Amino acid sequence: MPDYESIVERLTVIEEELRDLAFDELTSVARDPDSDDALAARKAEKRLLQARRAVAKAIGALGGERTE
Repeated sequence: MPDYESIVERLTVIEEELRDLAFDELTSVARDPDSDDALAARKAEKRLLQARRAVAKAIGALGGERTE
């Protein structure tokens, strides 16, 4: 089986970036939960979480350690 370590490392960085972006969106929601911006932030956080899970799944498929 080929060594996918470099790909796993890059995916791990991407997964961490997606996690940070999702956290930023949640922080935005917490500031004013009833605003229009909060609604948009909730939707963005949901998309970011879905993308992060997909990247984590790819990491696992390549033999890396998943971080869900």
